[in-house]
Amino acid sequence: MLQPKKLKWRRNHRVSYEGIATRCNYVAFGDFGLEATQGNYVTDRQIESARVVLSRYTKKGGKSWIRIFPQIGRTKKPAQVRMGSGKGSIDHWAAVVKKGTVMFEIGGLPEADAKAALKQCGYKLNVTSKVVKKGQEVVVK
Repeated sequence: MLQPKKLKWRRNHRVSYEGIATRCNYVAFGDFGLEATQGNYVTDRQIESARVVLSRYTKKGGKSWIRIFPQIGRTKKPAQVRMGSGKGSIDHWAAVVKKGTVMFEIGGLPEADAKAALKQCGYKLNVTSKVVKKGQEVVVK
């Protein structure tokens, strides 16, 4: 699973996923990308399962890029613990994905295969998404 090597703070405040992405909002490396149409937290396990799907589709012919990284530690207190006594320990890592973020990219494959791979990849995530082409104007409403 992906997680940061070093942290400035162990437990951080929640980062908002509301609003429209100002970064990573266009296809930069590959030919096609998977763009989020809503905001949410995407966990490290979801990113890993989406990566496995992309690697199975690309095999030896194509290349895939992951444009998001789970750098936010999400905390959780154990079951049946009373209120107070501080914040819980880190349960899992998550990436903040805003509306319009291009999360994954793929290149070196025929158009039909690339779109099918990204569509299957989108099923693994907890955000709704759509496939966009490089150079296509990304308009978020």
